[in-house]
Amino acid sequence: MKYKPHDYQNFASEFIIKNPYCGLILDMGLGKTVITLSALWELILDYFTVGRVLVIAPKRVAEDTWSREFMKWDHLAGLKISKVLGSKQQREDALKAEADIYIINRENVAWLVENHKWNFDTVVIDELSSFKSNKAQRFKALKKVRPQIKRMVGLTGTPAPNTLIDLWPQMYLLDMGERLGRYITGYRERFFVPDKRNKEIIYSYKLRPGAEQKIYSLISDICISMKAHDYLQMPERIDTRVEVVMSDKEQKLYDQLEDDMVLKVGEDELDAVNAAALSNKLSQMANGAVYDENKKVLPIHDRKLDAMEDLIESANGKPVLVAYWFKHDKDRIKQRFDVREIDTTKDIADWNEGKIPVALIHPASAGHGLNLQDGGSTIIWFGLTWSLELYQQLNARLWRQGQQNTVVVQHIIAKGTVDEDVMKALERKDAGQSALINAVRARIGGRDHESRRSA
Repeated sequence: MKYKPHDYQNFASEFIIKNPYCGLILDMGLGKTVITLSALWELILDYFTVGRVLVIAPKRVAEDTWSREFMKWDHLAGLKISKVLGSKQQREDALKAEADIYIINRENVAWLVENHKWNFDTVVIDELSSFKSNKAQRFKALKKVRPQIKRMVGLTGTPAPNTLIDLWPQMYLLDMGERLGRYITGYRERFFVPDKRNKEIIYSYKLRPGAEQKIYSLISDICISMKAHDYLQMPERIDTRVEVVMSDKEQKLYDQLEDDMVLKVGEDELDAVNAAALSNKLSQMANGAVYDENKKVLPIHDRKLDAMEDLIESANGKPVLVAYWFKHDKDRIKQRFDVREIDTTKDIADWNEGKIPVALIHPASAGHGLNLQDGGSTIIWFGLTWSLELYQQLNARLWRQGQQNTVVVQHIIAKGTVDEDVMKALERKDAGQSALINAVRARIGGRDHESRRSA
């Protein structure tokens, strides 16, 4: 296929060419893969300034997206790609193959660094935000060889979905600490102050006054940001809430755990030892069931299942994509409805062909490179997530360029529960650890039960 780039695509490719290290913050659907491949083609075959390229990507994207885009466009002829995937022997063989671009999944970065002489002068990280933890092995491995890398490109849609602290490891891989500092401790001290803490344990940080704009200013010369709605004709999107109300008995169980952090159901006991664990338990209960200490599922209510039944019926036969969070949610949904999980390539193909009336998907498996817009336009969030990144990514599987229908995103919310806090955080686009802790702390001893239910 002949490549006819938009102006923004030409601009982004030129930005990569002109900047030895750079970050492209591009919305889903803007074509970041072909933008990057076009720049690499010029750098390898025109400028002769790049030799061996390593592309690091999520597993599914590494397996399919990059090679598919490479084969799709005529102008990329001349480049050779080798996929460093599969078994150890298959990866070894792929590394020995003659190629310009080697593609590896991020889980094998540490293996590559530890077991092979580094011979890549250029690295592209597809989904730079997956390197947001300075404690992760993949970050430590890449940091080790970063001085040997002449060109570094970071691609992402959401560089800091939870907190701007997440930016430091990503920016370090780009410029080795030139802009935000060489150490995360210095970065935190410079731009943040402790927020939520328990004695010596700090759960979250908040920005110092003026710090956010300062951070953005510091990285503005090596990062560009583009939103899909500024450049593409996006389909209409409608977000709705469907509220369910628990019975007095069900609400009492929920409130007891919320207040006491210990709930007894018969002889079974739940113990939430910190805010994150408590929020996890409360989210489970809001969805209708909860795990005890022995992973036994304790049913609480079927309110969300009833609401989901009504929503499926109101879809009038149109395909529906249901997002769940906990395994017992999936199991309970399967017991109630005829559904099929989106897991394999065959599942994806069947969904896009309209062969699956009700599909189940976990937000963590609905990541990058997964296009589902051909199969339907309705999403039901049975259970919510505090991860803004995962929330946005799943919605973007349907709400993207190429979607022919209005996208309806429906959220089933259990009234008087943590669901309300998660939804508010997602709407404010500040979901994450800090919002989670704030919400949980506000609820523990902060409001009476009646005020929660009427909130």
